[in-house]
Amino acid sequence: MIGTDPNLGREVVSAEVLRNRIAELGAAITSDYEGRAPLLVGVLKGAFMFMSDLSRAINLPVEFDFMAVSSYGSATRTSGVVRIIKDLDIDLTDRHVIVVEDIVDSGLTLNYLRRNLMARGPASLEVCALLLRDGLQKTDTDLKYIGFTIPPAFVVGYGLDVGERYRNLNAIVEYVGAE
Repeated sequence: MIGTDPNLGREVVSAEVLRNRIAELGAAITSDYEGRAPLLVGVLKGAFMFMSDLSRAINLPVEFDFMAVSSYGSATRTSGVVRIIKDLDIDLTDRHVIVVEDIVDSGLTLNYLRRNLMARGPASLEVCALLLRDGLQKTDTDLKYIGFTIPPAFVVGYGLDVGERYRNLNAIVEYVGAE
């Protein structure tokens, strides 16, 4: 599909490199949270594949919950306005929370999300982002776990989309089509 779709450009992160790095992140989280059961909070929809694979790479009991936030709509650029579309079902009080993000661009959505979640009284709150888009941050992102730092191109695949398309690609690929 990648080679035949004119909207898709170069492969940024291959499926094999993704698998290897997620195993490393899982091992780091396992070590850092030894004796604790972290709550993974997946940011939908983009992080669902990453969170699934990451959770299997963590050798600890983990729990899951999901949030859906939006600052993009169907565009390839953030609107800057963050909306919570689906909130958590689990109380965060005294929990060790790891927010699992697909990609961090400006950091504004993540900053909003972090403030919102910290107000709920977790014992700890860290972020595991699959991708950090280099040079676009407008705020300190303070990410404990980063899969990859990538150039500022718009990417799709492995859960990331444009207009709900391309989430099923097993690699991260540059999107070169029109918005």
